[in-house]
Amino acid sequence: MKMLLAALLLATTQPSIAFAQDYQRPAVPPLRDRVATHDRLVRARLDQVVPRIMREVGVDMWVLVASEYNEDPVVKAMLPATWASARRRMVLIFFDRGPQQGVERLAIARYPVGDLFPSLWNPEQQPEQWARVAQVIAERNPKRIAVNISRDFALADGLATGEHRQLLAALGPMASRIESHDRLALGVLETRTPEDMDVYQGIMRVAHSLIPEGLSEKVITPGVTTTQDVVWWYRERLADLRQDAWCQPSVTVQRATGPGIVPGRQTLPDNVVIMPGDLLHVDFCAGMLGLKTDTQQLAYVLRPGETDAPAGLKAGMAAANKVQDALVASFRTGLTGNEVLAAARQRAIAAGTNPIIYTHSIGLHGHGAGPWIGSWENQNPIAGRGDYRIYPDTAWSIELAALANVPEWGGAQVRFPLEVDGFWNGSSWRWIDGRQTQLMLIPRAPK
Repeated sequence: MKMLLAALLLATTQPSIAFAQDYQRPAVPPLRDRVATHDRLVRARLDQVVPRIMREVGVDMWVLVASEYNEDPVVKAMLPATWASARRRMVLIFFDRGPQQGVERLAIARYPVGDLFPSLWNPEQQPEQWARVAQVIAERNPKRIAVNISRDFALADGLATGEHRQLLAALGPMASRIESHDRLALGVLETRTPEDMDVYQGIMRVAHSLIPEGLSEKVITPGVTTTQDVVWWYRERLADLRQDAWCQPSVTVQRATGPGIVPGRQTLPDNVVIMPGDLLHVDFCAGMLGLKTDTQQLAYVLRPGETDAPAGLKAGMAAANKVQDALVASFRTGLTGNEVLAAARQRAIAAGTNPIIYTHSIGLHGHGAGPWIGSWENQNPIAGRGDYRIYPDTAWSIELAALANVPEWGGAQVRFPLEVDGFWNGSSWRWIDGRQTQLMLIPRAPK
């Protein structure tokens, strides 16, 4: 575990890859060495976050049911590193015994869940699993029993219909105590612990080091290399490093002129040959230790004789940074996602930009638990998913774009999309591993 932390924390001593145009990265530990740290992060969330959110919501019991290959996403995030799925049916129970005794964790399952949830069921003594569930719950006599059912949030809607019916039947009259709260599931998933943040920058550094390597002369030969060549180079490198490629990378091109080209619109086919003068955009998803990263960056392919990108493209990049500034300046604990969206758009427009904001939280899932702050196709308030509030100790993928007219491209409106991850501690914002503030150039200037 010490070796793993040393490798990941090495990132904090290096300049941000998002600023530098190199691709040095920290050592990535082997899979075996990641297990203890992964499980330590899970335990910290169970010990620190679950009791806090249960007491905030006001429930004294939380029941999660998951069957093999149809896991509640909250359960999936609580499994030990060596568990790929639930085993048969698992019923996990949290019971708050009060501040002195703390929250009890137990499993009504054939097997204990690592050393995180001891099993209180012996099928040889009590063959009926649901009867044992009812017995354990009755013994503790909770006043309010939470389950994961949600209208708006998939990550809080993990109780399958069949399991729900069986739970109600097993509990009988006690079923009247069942209730559901989006905040319980979402709060446990979205809250980042100090242990998470100790390693998050190093995890992010791996992603931030791979992106500029792919957007460089090491990988791209203009006139030869296609966007799909770069996409699959990224996938191979992620596989080599045993990273969680939780989405397929994409590499897209915007181009000033050419057959069938509408400047500023990504209408090119998804396997276009990369040419001098192209504005390249990569969307890149990776992760490790259960924590996800989500990043978008931009690069310009120099034309013969050029040493820098056109001024209009550089101005568009600067506009996208201004939209980022407007958004993070609008974060306030307790505001809804819709309220942050409105405030951020007002700030960004006042700063002279044309913004499109479509930000989401990040952490145990790439598109994580928490509110939507806009969507790329709709800049109006979003009912339900935009009404959830901003909470402290949450990580965010600041995903957005600025639209800007580029004189060198005939005044065409060009889209400048960026995405980078940061942390809100409840009163202030920080980028977890810096952010891109200038276009990468292909080829790089000699050092």
